[in-house]
Amino acid sequence: MNIVLIGTGKMGTAIEQLALANGHNIALKINENNHGDFHSDAFKSADVAIEFTRPDAVVENLYLCLDAKIPVVCGTTGWHQRYEEVKTKFENSNGSLISASNFSVGVNLMFELNRQLAGWMKNHAQYIPNITEIHHTHKLDKPSGTAVTLANGIIQKNPTFKNWVLEDDPTQNVNSIPINALREDEVIGDHTVEWKSEIDRIQIRHEAFSRNGFAEGALIAAKWIIGRTGVFNMNDILFSNV
Repeated sequence: MNIVLIGTGKMGTAIEQLALANGHNIALKINENNHGDFHSDAFKSADVAIEFTRPDAVVENLYLCLDAKIPVVCGTTGWHQRYEEVKTKFENSNGSLISASNFSVGVNLMFELNRQLAGWMKNHAQYIPNITEIHHTHKLDKPSGTAVTLANGIIQKNPTFKNWVLEDDPTQNVNSIPINALREDEVIGDHTVEWKSEIDRIQIRHEAFSRNGFAEGALIAAKWIIGRTGVFNMNDILFSNV
């Protein structure tokens, strides 16, 4: 693949290293210092773009990819309030987008386990859910996009719960899913969903040991999206044939 990396932070670096190790080419790297390269020949020659930047920059970056007709894999989180707008624009323009709060295969398996468990818990009201996420102190969004996806998965499958709130939010109630968002040193990512009753608890947990899992998933998504049009997520890749 001929790849454009949009964002040269820790995730962009991990993706670059893994892509090169697997024989792919990095045609261009774009960050805030060379934003004009979105209009370069190198950008237009790419097979796919992989975007890991900031919530305040992501939508403009996606639209620049759409204008250039370059499929894009987006791993930036914290912009979900504009997701439907972006989805509509890509669909109306025959664009190609895969967006996910987390590209790790392991995390996406956890997402599916979480939804299944939430559905089963409809018949066991004695269990109350909560979510804990731990990330490095440099992470901008709080709670993480992964934690929000886990909470929304519970809400989707279990009508008892209507929304999620940060654990210290005074507005939380029995229909809210509390999320405890912790920031500790250089933790890559640690997410736990717990269902607790008066007599026991059930937990699903994913702990990332490095960023390679996220980078590998982003490259899997990049290869998959080439030649397709539409707006997709990791479920379309991992579970379409299950």
